[in-house]
Amino acid sequence: MEIAYVLIHCDLGSEEEIIKEIMKIAETKEVRGTYGVYDIFCKVQSESRESLDQIITNKIRKIPKIRSTITLHYIPSQGGK
Repeated sequence: MEIAYVLIHCDLGSEEEIIKEIMKIAETKEVRGTYGVYDIFCKVQSESRESLDQIITNKIRKIPKIRSTITLHYIPSQGGK
């Protein structure tokens, strides 16, 4: 199982609309509005790294009013919880 965290910068005032669209993506495990540099963060989970990359590239990043994203892939060998 692969997991990534996506930090999203979007057009002002479009946060709720984008959150609703991201929630429609089955692989989304969590999505929240945030304060600070990024407006939204979401956790995405999929069976493979390739599938995860396709979801982020072809589903999330193509949602209108998203300006930019940063994707964080975790490093399993470093442990953590």
